[in-house]
Amino acid sequence: MDLYEYQGKELLREYGVETLEGIIATSPEEARDAAEQLGGPVAVKAQVLTGGRGKAGGIKVVEETEGVEEAARQILGMDINGQKVQCVLVEAGAQIENEMYLSIMVDRTAKKPLILFSTEGGVDIEDVAEDSPDAIVKVYINPLLGLLPYQVRELTFSARLESDTAKGVGQVLDNLYEAFVGTEASLVEINPLVSTKDGRILALDSKVTVDDSSLFRHENIAELRDVEAADPEEQRAQEAGLQYVKLSGDVGILGNGAGLVMSTLDAVAQAGGEPANFCDVGGGADAETISEALNIVATNEHVKSVLFNIFGGITRVDEVARGLISALEQLDLHLPIVVRLEGTNAEEGRQKLAENTSENVYTEETMLDAAKKAVQLAQGGGR
Repeated sequence: MDLYEYQGKELLREYGVETLEGIIATSPEEARDAAEQLGGPVAVKAQVLTGGRGKAGGIKVVEETEGVEEAARQILGMDINGQKVQCVLVEAGAQIENEMYLSIMVDRTAKKPLILFSTEGGVDIEDVAEDSPDAIVKVYINPLLGLLPYQVRELTFSARLESDTAKGVGQVLDNLYEAFVGTEASLVEINPLVSTKDGRILALDSKVTVDDSSLFRHENIAELRDVEAADPEEQRAQEAGLQYVKLSGDVGILGNGAGLVMSTLDAVAQAGGEPANFCDVGGGADAETISEALNIVATNEHVKSVLFNIFGGITRVDEVARGLISALEQLDLHLPIVVRLEGTNAEEGRQKLAENTSENVYTEETMLDAAKKAVQLAQGGGR
């Protein structure tokens, strides 16, 4: 679950991370009133659950209060990476001396939290990694021991920070790690983290992603979810208990098991196609679940073909085929559907599909053949 900047900052402040004063506004008039209350130069910042706001014109620094209303009018209603701006954060200004980057994330390969720090803040960390890899300091944290004092010293020393800045950054890092653990986040990011001319270390931005699986332990965070901002297909899948992530391609993907679905995405890419989604129907999916999953995948207007990849170990493939046939009977789908069945009673399952489905359903024996067929059908026009 991603949080808006202002929500993330509220959480970080609870853990001692200092931010600038800001006020949320949903109209140009409210933005002007907020600026009058804050006084001095302000930043008007679009609140969306995506990056690239600055490049899209979603952040404007206004020196005079009179210009805030117009700045808000330009930003409100903007489309930034498919998200409409519903509100802006009007934030007080600061005399910035240096901009830095600081984040803590879960490194799933190392199975540890990873700290990234750079003295080159305010830009995409990917650009820094490509252009100046030596400018990024990386520190792994043993999750059983937590962040240790020597690791904080190692980071500030490696970054060659001056003593006062090093002390301030070290304190922010301690607080940020407490927030990371306390909220069960998968990512907390501050970009930029700035030092000011009066000696403060401030979080000028925030990006916080909390593990959905932990939200039942954090009702206060769960209540922050903006249901209206969520992708309707992802929201519908969540309500149905499906693991679904929308992507940008045109080949709809379904499978029984997260690992199998990930492999299917790779197979589609290898075949020259682009997956439209990740959708795991689970190991014991019945006809109703399969029907709902197919319906959600087909709702995406970009989908030109669907690839359903099933491997039955404990689950009998012929039972899965029976569920798929029932699901197709409930739906009126005209999209080409490619089904790969493998595992226990796979031959019986393929035979059932061949005998009980229409001409828009194709069966393949291998995952790569199924991926190639789905890509070919998608490139042929699909719907």
